[in-house]
Amino acid sequence: MTAIILDGRAIAVQIKNEISNDVATFIKSGGAVPKLAAVLVGDDAASKVYVKSKSRECQRVGIDSEVHLLSGDTSQQQLLDLVTKLNDDATVNGILVQLPLPKQIDETCILDAVHPMKDVDAFHAENVGLISQGRPRFLSCTPHGILQMLHRSQIEVAGKEVVVVGRSDIVGKPIAMMLAQRDSSLGPTAANGTVTICHSRTRDLAEVTRRGDILIAAIGRPKFITADMVKDGVVVVDVGINRVDERLVGDVDFESVKEKASFITPVPGGVGPLTVTMVLYNTLTAAKLARVS
Repeated sequence: MTAIILDGRAIAVQIKNEISNDVATFIKSGGAVPKLAAVLVGDDAASKVYVKSKSRECQRVGIDSEVHLLSGDTSQQQLLDLVTKLNDDATVNGILVQLPLPKQIDETCILDAVHPMKDVDAFHAENVGLISQGRPRFLSCTPHGILQMLHRSQIEVAGKEVVVVGRSDIVGKPIAMMLAQRDSSLGPTAANGTVTICHSRTRDLAEVTRRGDILIAAIGRPKFITADMVKDGVVVVDVGINRVDERLVGDVDFESVKEKASFITPVPGGVGPLTVTMVLYNTLTAAKLARVS
């Protein structure tokens, strides 16, 4: 068996075309052009590339964007002042504070300061709580991208054993909550999974991962998931982005695991393009919510 490669770029293009049409319809109906404000503190090269790609993709779907570049020695109060300014700006629908932040800044404090109606990353405690209750305002971007990829590839979650390797607030926890719900924005077949979260203190990790009909790797360790850790026919979603010898690799040993999996995402070109796309999706959603509030 050799796995079918799940093409995140192609799925992202499909969704962006839908967003572009929805943005045009929204504006035609009298809505203002949606706007995303991205904030980047410091000189992290990967973050700069990511923010630049978001600005480029905003333009492609008809969403305005602005980027606020702050020096690495920016104080927490200075950043809070900017977030407050963006919260008060009625033309800004979405605020995205790029992580990680410099060590002198408390990330939780900043993320909590973003107004929950403009929190297009879905990091605010209010939005996380709504996700946990199955009535989300916004869905976390990378997990939502995973849901879209599985659904559009006709891979059902309902009734399946799902193993999530990693318990971060950005991927592991929200994807586990979303897949365990009774329903989703994509219907009940995209939810109702039996979900296990693994982490650094999980005993007999390989024994647990081999139970997964669907395995989501988001642990941040290059090529950590090997062929002996998965069962035949597994669906593998690799969220990891690691630089090894100037190459990007995932958390999954792609070459060995693809021989046992039924479906697998590549790195790059898998989940990554969908993360950016769902930021656009949430920005349009924020604009719609602001219009009716």
